[in-house]
Amino acid sequence: MNNSMKIKTTTLIDMVAADEKIVGLTAWDYLFANYADASGAEIILVGDSLSMTIRGDKNTLGIDLEDMIYHTKMVSKGVRRALVVADMPFMSYQVSPEQALVSAGRFVKEANAEAVKIEGGSEMAKTAARIIGAGIPVMGHIGLKPQSVNQIGGMKVQGRSLKEAKAMIDDARALESAGVFALVLECVPAELSSIITESVEIPTIGIGAGLGCSGQIQVTADILGLLETESPKHAKKYLDVSAIIKTALHDYVGEVKTSIFPDESNTFEVAGEVMDAIRKKEF
Repeated sequence: MNNSMKIKTTTLIDMVAADEKIVGLTAWDYLFANYADASGAEIILVGDSLSMTIRGDKNTLGIDLEDMIYHTKMVSKGVRRALVVADMPFMSYQVSPEQALVSAGRFVKEANAEAVKIEGGSEMAKTAARIIGAGIPVMGHIGLKPQSVNQIGGMKVQGRSLKEAKAMIDDARALESAGVFALVLECVPAELSSIITESVEIPTIGIGAGLGCSGQIQVTADILGLLETESPKHAKKYLDVSAIIKTALHDYVGEVKTSIFPDESNTFEVAGEVMDAIRKKEF
């Protein structure tokens, strides 16, 4: 694929038809949006996971609509190529399809999001359809739904029982019928993810869901090792950035304490006659 081409929701459908894998990353500000966009990823998700990685919350439930719009606006400024998808936070869409439409519209109008993502299966099909009917693309999210962590009893793999697996397949089909352009499958057994992917024509984007999905998405903080906490099982740490940052900051503090920094290369000068005048107080 041409890396300069602007990614649209239809681009992802074409990639599935061409058997080309889709890649997604999360971003939470202008700086990391630039990095993510330059990587060649097709999707940049402003995930509500930033409530945990950036704000230090224990889950994603506390972040509100205003905060997500703020972060999405920053991310949108740093993206030229990828599709910017905004996570709709907890209780910004669950009350009614009309509430969901208003919230989704704010992401598009105020933050330049190009699509929104909502969690939920068949019960959210009507809500998704309402948003889509207004011209706003929707990405679905089934499997582990972090906004339902209190209901399901923690961050656990979903779809291991026959009942759960069947319900998830039904959810995927219902959301496809509602018009979602893609589905995130989170923490779903790999074989079940493959079956779901084969059951729908839209892309499936896995996070802890195996190679059978149409593509993958990861939390950028996890794969860069930005946090000192242990990475989740579904994430691969490609770099230990936290250790690099700690070393650099420690070195900086040490050089200031020992008068090594700043040196001549980090300072500025004025003409000698100006300094002479200053010393003589000729002003």
